[in-house]
Amino acid sequence: MKYQTQKIALAYFFVAIALFAIQVSAGLILGWIYVDPNFLSDLLPFNVARMLHSNALIVWLLTGFMGCAYFLVPEEAEREIHSPKLAYLQLLILVVGTLGAVLTYVTNAFEGNMLLGKQGREFLEQPLWVKIGIVVAALIFLYNLTMTILAGRKTAISNILLLGLWGLALCFLFAFYNPGNLALDKQYWWFVVHLWVEGTWELIMAAILAFLMLKLTGVDREIVEKWLYIIVATALFSGILGTGHHYYWIGTPGYWQWIGSIFSSLEVVPFFGMMAFAFVMVWKGRRDHANKAALLWSLGCATLAFFGAGVWGFMHTLHPVNYYTHGTQITAAHGHLAFFGAYVSLNLAMFSYALPLLKGRDPYNQVLNMASFWLMSGGMVFMTFTLTFAGAVQTHLQRVMGMNYMEVQDQLWVFYAMRFCSGVAVVLGALLYIYAVLVPRREVISQASHADAVPAE
Repeated sequence: MKYQTQKIALAYFFVAIALFAIQVSAGLILGWIYVDPNFLSDLLPFNVARMLHSNALIVWLLTGFMGCAYFLVPEEAEREIHSPKLAYLQLLILVVGTLGAVLTYVTNAFEGNMLLGKQGREFLEQPLWVKIGIVVAALIFLYNLTMTILAGRKTAISNILLLGLWGLALCFLFAFYNPGNLALDKQYWWFVVHLWVEGTWELIMAAILAFLMLKLTGVDREIVEKWLYIIVATALFSGILGTGHHYYWIGTPGYWQWIGSIFSSLEVVPFFGMMAFAFVMVWKGRRDHANKAALLWSLGCATLAFFGAGVWGFMHTLHPVNYYTHGTQITAAHGHLAFFGAYVSLNLAMFSYALPLLKGRDPYNQVLNMASFWLMSGGMVFMTFTLTFAGAVQTHLQRVMGMNYMEVQDQLWVFYAMRFCSGVAVVLGALLYIYAVLVPRREVISQASHADAVPAE
C-alpha cells in the first residue's frame, strides 16, 4: 500500500461484504419459497424478501465500487484522497439509508407516506428520504474523487472510472421522476436500471478490471489503455440505444423493436472484448504474481460476464424471440449470471487483491479463496442452466400452449428444486470466500506475532 488514505477502502469493503452475505442469504430463502410457496409467508412475504435480495445486491455492489475507487484512485492520481472525513461521512449516510430502507421494507412502516414509505417501483422501492440521502452521498463521493484526480496524475483508468461514476449518479436522478402514465414510467425507469448495468457500470467494470490487469500481469500501461478505450467505445455505442430492447412491449413506437434488436445484439461485443482483454493481458504479462486468487477472480469475471451478459442476453434480445420469452425464467437466468459475472466477481476480485495489501500481509488462504470461486461460479452456472430449461418449458407451456400461469409453475417444481441446491452451493462458496479474505492463516498470524516480538536491529 503506497498511500495512507487507501485505508478508507477497508471500511467500504467490510460493509459491502456484510451486505453480500445478507444478499445471498435472502436469495437462498427466495429459492426455497419457489419450492415451498408458504414458507415464511406471514413473517417474510415473498415480495419483501425479493426487495431485500435485489436492493442488497445493488447497494453492496455500489459500496464495493466506491471502496475500489478509494483504493485505486490514489495510486492512479499519485496523491492522497482529497478528504478522508468526507469519505467516512459518505459511508455513514449510505449505512443509515440502507438500515432505514430495510426497516421500512420489513415492517411496512409509513405505508402510503410519500416521504417515509416505500415506493412501488422495482429496484427503486427506497423511501424518498433514502433516495435523497443516496444523492447526497453520491455528490460527496464524486466531489472527493474529482478533486483528487484533478489535483494529481490523469490516467485513462481514473478518467474512465470517473466518467462511469458521474454517469451512474446522473442516471439515478430519473428515480425521482414517477409519471402517472405506466408506459412513460417504464421508459424512464429503464434510464436508471438499463443505463446503469449496461452502460455506466460497464465503464466502471472496464476501469477496475484494467487496474487489476495492470497490477497482476505487469503489462505496459500503454497496452492496457488502448484496450480500455476500445472496450469503452463499444460499450457506450451499443449500450445506450440497446435500452430499446426494454421498449418492445410497453407502449412505445414500433421502431424501437428494430433499434433495440440491432443495438442490444451488439452489446455482446464489449463483453467479448473484456474477456479477450483479460486473457491477452495475462498471456502478454507472463508474470507469476503472488496473488493467484485475485487473478482467478479477474479472469472469471471477464469470462462469466461474457456468457451471462453477452451470450445469455443475446439469447432473448431479438424482438421475435423476446415476444415469447419476456418475463420468463430465461430472464432470471440471464440476470443471475450477468450480475454475478460482471459485477459480483469484479468486486470479489478487487477485494482479493486489495485486502492483503491494506492489512499489510501477503495474500492468505488463497486455496480457500480459489475453492470459493469454483464453488460459487459452479453453483451460479448450474443455476443459470436450470433456470434456462425452466424458462424454455415455461415459454412453451404458457406462451405457446396457453396454459394457466400457476399450472405451469407446478410443472417447473423440479427445476426450482435444482435451483435451490445450486443456491446452497453459492451461499457456501460466499461464506468460504468471506472466511478466506478476512481470516489470515495461522502461520501468517504466528509470523506477524514473532516479527512484533523481535526487536528491530
